[in-house]
Amino acid sequence: MRVEVDLDLCQGHGMCEMEAPDVFAAHTDHVEILDADPDESKRAEVEAGVHFCPTQALRIIEDQASQHVTHDDE
Repeated sequence: MRVEVDLDLCQGHGMCEMEAPDVFAAHTDHVEILDADPDESKRAEVEAGVHFCPTQALRIIEDQASQHVTHDDE
């Protein structure tokens, strides 16, 4: 999982930092991503931070490995 911020949309509200302070740091007018590739154990916090962003400036990009689905019955 990788986290990205669209700085054109971000206004630095800091909702993401409240949800995942190890990953996001709010500044006056933008958010800094402290850990762009957070450990999977932080997924719930990161997803909450993305979800509660009032300007929808954050997104999670899934790694190729996590998107690969195998079908054992084929």
